[in-house]
Amino acid sequence: MRLKKQSIFWILTIASFSFSCSSKSTFRIFEKPITWNEERENLSLQYMKVRHGLDQEKAVIDPKIVVVHWTAVNSIESTFDIFDSPTLGGREDLSDASNLNVSSQFLIDRDGTIFRLLPETTFARHTIGLNYAAIGIENIGGTNDPLTKEQLKANEMLIRHLKKKYAIDYVIGHYEYQNFQNTDLWKELDPDYRTVKTDPGKQFMENLRKNLADLNLKPVPSF
Repeated sequence: MRLKKQSIFWILTIASFSFSCSSKSTFRIFEKPITWNEERENLSLQYMKVRHGLDQEKAVIDPKIVVVHWTAVNSIESTFDIFDSPTLGGREDLSDASNLNVSSQFLIDRDGTIFRLLPETTFARHTIGLNYAAIGIENIGGTNDPLTKEQLKANEMLIRHLKKKYAIDYVIGHYEYQNFQNTDLWKELDPDYRTVKTDPGKQFMENLRKNLADLNLKPVPSF
């Protein structure tokens, strides 16, 4: 009788374990902070003042937009190393505007793992004209490494999470940022400071918008 009871116990335990493993994975964000020190804070405040015309005591943002990017670097660690330094090196097209390094608040690996590089309301330099109000999501991939279905799902889950916390009106691809130049959200003071972007790919954004249709986000303005 004892043997039968033990057998039933283990059958139920294995069945319970199998059921839990087959269920959908839990939404998780892993902390992987890049360097935030006095130098980065000061450079961020300087950027906000000179480029956006905002004079603040703290380099914080009020998120209104999520901007989706790809890294064009096919490695989490290489991307982290690029973002980690407070200062920008070797990119004259950007360093002429500011020596603040580029970064984003989030980074998503090709398997859909989500990493938080900076607190969501901390300023990051990732999108001209919109940084002061934009949360950036970088995805490992590029033209030769199209973003994956796992990344698509991770972006969807992350954006839904952010929408619950902040008054997010827009979700855009980096390639769409210049469409905001004639709106009140645009705050780049230099009319000649622009870069041409293609990330994260139009098909990826079409699929993402389809998955987020129930959020009733605002359409990208025409330009």
